[in-house]
Amino acid sequence: MTRTSAGLALGVAILLLGSVARVEAACSVSSSGVSFGVYDILTPAPNDSTGSVVLLCSPSDKNIRVTLSPGSSGTYIARTLKQGSDQLLYNLFRDAARTIVWGDGSGGTSVLLVTNWTGGPNVSQTHPIYGRMPAQQDAAAGTYNDSIVVTINF
Repeated sequence: MTRTSAGLALGVAILLLGSVARVEAACSVSSSGVSFGVYDILTPAPNDSTGSVVLLCSPSDKNIRVTLSPGSSGTYIARTLKQGSDQLLYNLFRDAARTIVWGDGSGGTSVLLVTNWTGGPNVSQTHPIYGRMPAQQDAAAGTYNDSIVVTINF
């Protein structure tokens, strides 16, 4: 039997609380995708778009950490939209200037960290995701996509 560190921490918390009343943590996440629309390979400016991550947590939730996976590229250096073997480079950022890559905290990436929930039990918080696709990438016509996993730890 394998125990994860999260499972072990939860077991310890239950033992320490004993018969004390407990408030259950409850946190959920949803998102709206970043859609770049039609990409024109001749346009000299990057193609920017936005999406969002929406959190719904309880006031007892602390240190909420939201990460984004690298997607099909397997790296945060440049994520890739794919159509068969063809690809378009892009990335997802935490800031509107598109300088802070949103990832898992490794390799210079950043995570969203909410230290204290300021909303009520039924009040959501929306956090933007800023996308950028570099200009003038040579790509075949077609539909390109990628899947990003949003993970929330609380």
